[in-house]
Amino acid sequence: MNPIPADLTEIDLTDPQTFLDLDPIDMWRRFRAERPVHRHRAIGGAPGFWAVTRHADLMSVYRDNKRFTSERGNVLATLLQGHDSAAGKMMAVTDGPRHKAIRKLVLESFSPRVLKHVVGGIHERTRALLDQALELGSFDFATDVADHVPIGTIGDLMDIPQADRPPLVRWNTLTLSRHSSDEAAEDELMARNEILMYFSDLARRRRRKPGEDVISALATGLVDGEPLSEDEIVFNCYSLILGGDESSRMSSIGAVKAFSEFPEQWRALKAGEADVESATEEVLRWTTPAMHFGRRALQDVPVGDQIVEAGDVVTLWNSSANFDEAVYTEPERFDLARESNKHLAFGFGPHFCIGAFLGRAHVGAMLEGLRDRVADVQVAGEPKRLYSNFVHGFSSLPVEFTA
Repeated sequence: MNPIPADLTEIDLTDPQTFLDLDPIDMWRRFRAERPVHRHRAIGGAPGFWAVTRHADLMSVYRDNKRFTSERGNVLATLLQGHDSAAGKMMAVTDGPRHKAIRKLVLESFSPRVLKHVVGGIHERTRALLDQALELGSFDFATDVADHVPIGTIGDLMDIPQADRPPLVRWNTLTLSRHSSDEAAEDELMARNEILMYFSDLARRRRRKPGEDVISALATGLVDGEPLSEDEIVFNCYSLILGGDESSRMSSIGAVKAFSEFPEQWRALKAGEADVESATEEVLRWTTPAMHFGRRALQDVPVGDQIVEAGDVVTLWNSSANFDEAVYTEPERFDLARESNKHLAFGFGPHFCIGAFLGRAHVGAMLEGLRDRVADVQVAGEPKRLYSNFVHGFSSLPVEFTA
């Protein structure tokens, strides 16, 4: 890791390489202390923007859907372009009554009551994958285990054919991040288009012959007495598959890496000194797969000690807020028994992640499976970080597990 520059204005948050070269915990600690609401310089023809890093300030902006909007994008890349092609169609980038109506429609398929039977399948799938991996002893936890659990669940909920699930995982990863700087930005666009075309075809089929799945609920649902447009169906399928898969995978991979670095916490989980529920929340806080979300100001708004002007882009860095000393005792300590863990891994406010229950179930099942089936966890090779300023995680984690 490189040292943090003395002048924080030199740091380029638009460059994924920044998050590989600098220790993010050290970097965000400096920002919170010195420039908690930081005006980032304009780079490469894109406008400047605000980077908000303290927990309380993030909470304030997240809950304020009157003076901030998501409809010009909700991540840095689209916000700096000035628009998002899914605005007004996909829940994540739709505000107001339309957002509430579509969210209500999807929530019927994602409520804890409906998903109760799904959780059993998550545990069964996780146990089976771990048992297969343990027969090998040495394997890649990312590609051999973690990549297969969330897509299995969301695939079942969306009734996606088994053969179509592996390419969806690959497209998902490329859409939100890259494996390295060698991959072209065009690969992200092509992967996104592949997902959209896939769901466009699937949605048409479900409209003709609906089932008991989430895609059928969107394809046949009514808002104000009218069916959703094809774009609304497709973009929301796209959003669900991305959100339902990526965060759970990255959290599980990050948990195993953390157990290797903090063996006392692994022993605490094995001994029952930390329960799975509290451990799940700490893993989500510690890994924070979605490093930021963003908004655009609709009017002049005070944020921290700054005035954000109407039209300004505001980025909300969850990866900083989840280590805020004002909220967490010893935030840089991985502590599975941590209490009052009010992390922002799923965001907050009206756009709080609709799949949060499912994400927690995935992480909890993995922790339970590891606790009950694995005696020892060791990282056996160099982990490969994703090349991204949005997703924090690893595309590869070679490990050695003892059954």
